Amino acid sequence: MTEVLVLIDHVNGAVRKPTFELLTIARRLGEPCAVVIGDAEQAATAAEAVKAYGAGKVYSIDGTEIAGYLVAPKAEALQQLAVATNPVAILLPSSAENKEIAGRLAIKLGSGLITDAVDVQEGPVTTQSVFAGTYTVKARVTQGIPIITIKPNSVAPEEASGAGTLTPFAVTISDTAKSTQIMTGQPRTTSGRPELTEAAIVVSGGRGTGGDFAPIEELADALGAAVGASRAAVDSGWTSHALQVGQTGKTVSPQLYVANGISGAIQHRAGMQTSKTIVAVNEDEEAPIFDLVDFGVVGDLHSVLPALTAEINKRKG
Repeated sequence: MTEVLVLIDHVNGAVRKPTFELLTIARRLGEPCAVVIGDAEQAATAAEAVKAYGAGKVYSIDGTEIAGYLVAPKAEALQQLAVATNPVAILLPSSAENKEIAGRLAIKLGSGLITDAVDVQEGPVTTQSVFAGTYTVKARVTQGIPIITIKPNSVAPEEASGAGTLTPFAVTISDTAKSTQIMTGQPRTTSGRPELTEAAIVVSGGRGTGGDFAPIEELADALGAAVGASRAAVDSGWTSHALQVGQTGKTVSPQLYVANGISGAIQHRAGMQTSKTIVAVNEDEEAPIFDLVDFGVVGDLHSVLPALTAEINKRKG
């Protein structure tokens, strides 16, 4: 059997873009089979979406017993499915939760694990950026079922016809897996902008903003981009930690990354240097960020960005 299991990233059945990217990668390795954890309605909605990206089977795991707990029940459910189907690989979108699920799953299956891959080819052989982005390496799992988490925006989603056959799979969750329960939760306030880790374009600001993120936000809105920030900007209290890009923040890999007033310290570079195209605006022509960029502008971001935003809006209009 050459099934490749792909964990669907969805919100109430609405499938998010990273899933379509993983299904595109899965077709290189075997037969893409999606896994959805949720209720019947969510499963049906998700199955309809993923079949347009080549999913053959869509394994549906009832999320009723799993809801309200941390990651252990999901790892246990995926373990049971993996034992039953013996896939050639298991792919998950890279996120804090999914990497914890993947780690637990690897231990349960006695398998090797690769996290934060930016490409996967037949083998499966992965490409990663490691040691704070200092090296690019190729790796492969040599024991058990390869378990791989893949960064969003690693590939462009490609549509392909799939059956999308909804296949219920019953799981039994142990009491041990349910030993940590979520008591309360509060939805994060949405900005209307794309999710930072999934955005195709990210516009970030650093110490050079002086605390004024208005030019950053206006350019991001003109481009339909997410807003990011350096650690210096976050530590200064100018913006939320949720927007921090870097080794102690979020890792992004967009098609376009625009760094404004960011010096380019290794802590920040570790979180964004796998971006496909990097543009920097900085007053200091000796700033380390210019060693990394595809295009650089030496100038005051408070002058450069409003002019750029105006030109973009003009051309859009």
